[in-house]
Amino acid sequence: MSGALLSQLKAAAAPALPRARRSPMDSFLASVERRAFAIALTVLRDREEALDAVQDAMLRLVRHYGHKPEMEWPPLFYRILNNRIHDSFRNRKRHGRLFWQGSADDDFGSDLVAQFPDPARNEPAAQLERGRRLGALQLAVGELPRRQREAFLLRCWEGLSTEDTARAMRCTQGSVKTHYFRALRALREKLEDFQP
Repeated sequence: MSGALLSQLKAAAAPALPRARRSPMDSFLASVERRAFAIALTVLRDREEALDAVQDAMLRLVRHYGHKPEMEWPPLFYRILNNRIHDSFRNRKRHGRLFWQGSADDDFGSDLVAQFPDPARNEPAAQLERGRRLGALQLAVGELPRRQREAFLLRCWEGLSTEDTARAMRCTQGSVKTHYFRALRALREKLEDFQP
């Protein structure tokens, strides 16, 4: 994704947003686009679908919620993104496609590896191990039940508060804590081989 995406969103949303609101919205979208793409890619396992989901979520946020206070944008955006991802699953089911396409051997993790650079460890063996661990984490997250996956991605990867996660998931804070705890427990079990 690039600046072209932001330009398209600005052009599409220009009539809906006052000029003073464009700059904060641009900054917000720029700050979440890579992480949102990583989330969508982890769940959907299809680059084109993930890109479409993120673009659609951004466009809907700009068009329908750009007038809201900035502090409300993160939970609104992730709720929209989650809904868009679920729409993709429904479309797959309707069209008779498999939910989990692709394999562990494809280059699925390459974009996420780039998001977690570690300049202190540049040797090839360390990079290979990091890529292997990240790929295993992506696969494990993708296998979590939907609500656990949402709670984990929003709390851990996005760093949303329990309150904002609850608003994005449309559930109670207690439910978020339960789903997040179960997700962490399941991931620890699945990734036991990677623990030091």
